[in-house]
Amino acid sequence: MSNPLYDRLFGIHAGKDTPFLHLPNGQTVTHADFLDMSARLANALIGYELEPGDRVAVQVEKSPEALALYAACAQAGLIFLPLNTGYTTAELQYFIENSEAALVVCDNAKSKGLAPIATAQNARLETLNADGSGSLMRRALGMLPAFEPVRRSEEDLAAFLYTSGTTGRSKGAMLSQANLLSNAETLVREWRFSADDVLLHALPIFHTHGLFVATNVVLASGGSMIFLPKFDLDDMLRLMPQATSMMGVPTFYTRLLGDDRFTGDLARHMRLFISGSAPLLAETHERFETRTGHRILERYGMTETNMNTSNPYDGERRAGTVGFPLPDVELKVTDPESGETLPQGEIGMIEVRGPNVFQGYWQMPEKTTAELREDGFFITGDLGRVDADGYVHIVGRGKDLIISGGFNIYPKELEMLLDDQPGVLESAVIGVPHPDFGETPVGLLVAEPGATPDLDAIMARAQAELARFKHPRKLIVLDALPRNTMGKVQKNALRERFAELFT
Repeated sequence: MSNPLYDRLFGIHAGKDTPFLHLPNGQTVTHADFLDMSARLANALIGYELEPGDRVAVQVEKSPEALALYAACAQAGLIFLPLNTGYTTAELQYFIENSEAALVVCDNAKSKGLAPIATAQNARLETLNADGSGSLMRRALGMLPAFEPVRRSEEDLAAFLYTSGTTGRSKGAMLSQANLLSNAETLVREWRFSADDVLLHALPIFHTHGLFVATNVVLASGGSMIFLPKFDLDDMLRLMPQATSMMGVPTFYTRLLGDDRFTGDLARHMRLFISGSAPLLAETHERFETRTGHRILERYGMTETNMNTSNPYDGERRAGTVGFPLPDVELKVTDPESGETLPQGEIGMIEVRGPNVFQGYWQMPEKTTAELREDGFFITGDLGRVDADGYVHIVGRGKDLIISGGFNIYPKELEMLLDDQPGVLESAVIGVPHPDFGETPVGLLVAEPGATPDLDAIMARAQAELARFKHPRKLIVLDALPRNTMGKVQKNALRERFAELFT
């Protein structure tokens, strides 16, 4: 028995002096340099008397060293727990305590606040800063650049990822080596990645998109990354000519389109643009294709599953859909109440099964039982349908469903109409309490720059095209929609803000 995750993502590059990370300052980290760094870190981790299966909670800025810490945890058989850099100390306390982390790694600026939490948990606290400094790297630099990977199996846990926790406590999704490997290797094939690819990487690495999709795909294919600490429009435009592919959230694409420097010539040499983590507007699809000649490939994944579906590399990439189930993923649409599979075309709960599906929620057996069926199907919480051609459509989260006067209203249907109106940049439709109907839909609009949407005309259009029970009760213009770090609109925040609109 070896260590499959390390062997197939990292170890295969041993001794290679080929580029792995291209940094914005012009420096390059080779595969060999990266593995040396990983081995030193693995030796440092074992020196802290950590045992295989221990959790390592990490809240640090994106850097080569932070990525090497992920590799080191795989090498040492430790469970990697990346945490959003925006979390406060109070929020971090829950994750550290719930995961029973044995080691906490943070930026120097957070260490003072986290020290008593780590002490109470009997966890060691080390620091790692964005520039590679800190107590962890100081120790690692004194270690040997060689480490024999700890024996693990594909069934062993490799990572915890906590759900965003918009309702109730965040849940720690337990991901095995097989979960991560199967998805990475499938995506390499489906998206045609090779050692010749250079991925423009501006995503955070505390999230499945930037870490277990983007990074793992590059590692599995032997390619390289232009490794940006965050999305910076000037850097993206400057460095895109050196890339062949890009993964991003919809905001990346709208910001590129908002700059006249982003031209067809700048993107002509690119092989592939991929979008995910939040829905991409059909208008963005169309504008991007008109500007560049490229059709963005949209896909669908989750914290608990990594990627489930993808529009095809060859064939029609259909706007408004997330494509087809991946080759090793089964997908069905079920009745949310009975769990029975619904006929094609009907809207219901999306369920998926495959080697990518997680092992359950850490220390939450009741949640695991409620959402992970005995036959292996995971109840995603997303409402969707499969059209006659087999394309999967996501119409919203189950908790976003609006039930007004006994009728089901799917926000996505209203949002598509509102987004298409003159002067509207984007929209979000939420259900708010209503004394007569239980709840009623409200449309929240963001105007295009310099535009003033005609709310009366938009309301008239909605009333003309939608059944009466779907009509938005009110339209409100906002400066911006609240979003999380991955670009998803935080409808829970909007529901709280407008909860008393009609009461």
